[in-house]
Amino acid sequence: MADLNDPFAPPAFDPGAALLQLKRSLRDLRPLAERGDGFELHGKRVIELRADAGAITARLARRPAVSPDWDALVLKNSADVRKLVDETKKRLARWTEE
Repeated sequence: MADLNDPFAPPAFDPGAALLQLKRSLRDLRPLAERGDGFELHGKRVIELRADAGAITARLARRPAVSPDWDALVLKNSADVRKLVDETKKRLARWTEE
């Protein structure tokens, strides 16, 4: 548990604000299209996002398909959010090469 009086402690993770920033980052990845609570690539769902009380729950498709296999991730801090964006970039590069 972090000391609230510590001036060097990172700010508390706000899932709502982090979700907005995450969606903005994913929209910048051009082949993705935002649809409701997730993103699609050429009409196939590849990312689903949901903000809970203390975290963001994300599902990332292993490859685009009508019924994809999902990797479930729980994002509890800003580093986890950055890792999801980086992993999405890697998978997009791989998917667009195939």
